Amino acid sequence: MEQEIDTAQLGEEIVKVLKGIYDPEIPVDIYELGLVYDVMVNTDREVKILMTLTSPNCPVAESLPAEVEEKIRKIEGVVAAEVEITFDPPWTRDLMSEEAKLELGML
Repeated sequence: MEQEIDTAQLGEEIVKVLKGIYDPEIPVDIYELGLVYDVMVNTDREVKILMTLTSPNCPVAESLPAEVEEKIRKIEGVVAAEVEITFDPPWTRDLMSEEAKLELGML
């Protein structure tokens, strides 16, 4: 019998990984930067991440989502990962965490 999955615990692992991925132009991780809008984990251990970029013309528009997907797939217990990019709502500095604002000298 397959072991029951703790989606909350898996979600925490995913957030840890997201906090290790940095925007190449801003020295803050994508999670604290507010680029990650939602992390969804279902009981089949499939992960979907809804995220944005700082702008539609972001130079890493192709590579960053692929990096996120690849790193999430490597987490033990994850069987599939999908990253969906959205620009609705568009990213603004208001989405940044206090920690990110402090790190960038905005507080």
